[in-house]
Amino acid sequence: MMTLIRQADVYSPEHLGKKDIFIGGGKILKIAGEIHIPGDFGDVTIIDADGSICAPGFIDGHVHITGGGGEGGFQNRTPEIQLSHLTTAGITCVIGLLGTDGTTRSIPELLAKARGLEAEGISALIYTGAYEVPTRTITGSARSDIVLIDKIIGVGEIAVSDHRSSHPSERELARLISEARVGGIISGKAGVVHVHFGDDRTKMEPLFNLFKTIEIPITQVIPTHLNRNPYLFEDAIKFGKMGGFIDITSGIFPYEQDKNPIKPSKAIKTLLDEGVPLSQITLSSDGNGSSPIFNQNGKLVGLGIGSVKTLWQETMDLVKQEGLDLEKALCPITRNVAGALKLSDHKGEIKEGLDADMVLLTQDLDIHTVICKGRIMVENKVPKVFGTFEKRGGFAKL
Repeated sequence: MMTLIRQADVYSPEHLGKKDIFIGGGKILKIAGEIHIPGDFGDVTIIDADGSICAPGFIDGHVHITGGGGEGGFQNRTPEIQLSHLTTAGITCVIGLLGTDGTTRSIPELLAKARGLEAEGISALIYTGAYEVPTRTITGSARSDIVLIDKIIGVGEIAVSDHRSSHPSERELARLISEARVGGIISGKAGVVHVHFGDDRTKMEPLFNLFKTIEIPITQVIPTHLNRNPYLFEDAIKFGKMGGFIDITSGIFPYEQDKNPIKPSKAIKTLLDEGVPLSQITLSSDGNGSSPIFNQNGKLVGLGIGSVKTLWQETMDLVKQEGLDLEKALCPITRNVAGALKLSDHKGEIKEGLDADMVLLTQDLDIHTVICKGRIMVENKVPKVFGTFEKRGGFAKL
């Protein structure tokens, strides 16, 4: 299938101006000011994108694709995500992971879901593991999972500084990071450890202590949820200035409780103002997981489901509320994620030879067309491709 996108205002994420983009075999074959297709060339789908902005497909680095939750009992387990929930949010590549529950949910289940999403049309990878250390795996070790299983790119999310964590020692964390790193070296993958941070007053101290003693690059760890409270965010700024990645969660908003989370778009702007390089900042949704609210005694008092749509909502707010240029605002959900996860050879940019993952936007930055590996998944804000068990917003009859 071949497609020609005509006269889109292209952000690669750098602003390239008006370009034609020719797509074939799921790849971007040519980008030029004007591309002429011979009359006898064959069937080519033409998309008139004059007046539209063309951005790289979004990469969401933290989604509970098989569901999450369970903190309030079995009835609070969130369901699996559906294909159109991702594509209508502009997400063309998703990283799935487990969370609190590594007992009733499993890595094989996560792997199967990722393969299912890939078969339905988008790119999907996963982390092995869950909150606890020693963590859950398929082969018996994190290193072997990364080396032997194609879709596993690292370990996560491992909980630290959280009352739901297994409170791993620094020695246990060092061993896990080392195992993941070696797995990445052998397999040519990122081999990162994705670390969940909670509200404990220890904040990021375990990582600071760790990187004082081990000779492993600080970029081997990607800490997340760092905008969940002001004192953790202070440590995030420090970690970023040390050269580490900072993953802000788009699904964390200020709300009526004493933790006082920092609005994601504001957090990214503050990191930049504090001198953290843009290339070290990523944004992920924590989508499809439960959003538990605990009181000061650790009792669950509220619960919701995280939405992947917050990824683009907060990116728009970076532009509209924080005044960031669009080409910079796109980086935390495109190029930066691809770089952190070692996917830059085929994801994260609009560039010849890379996967044809693109999002067409209105001038108001609304998503209207989504293309995954050359296939139109959403057109004029309406899904064209649905998951196996969803049908135009409902479920297929069995």
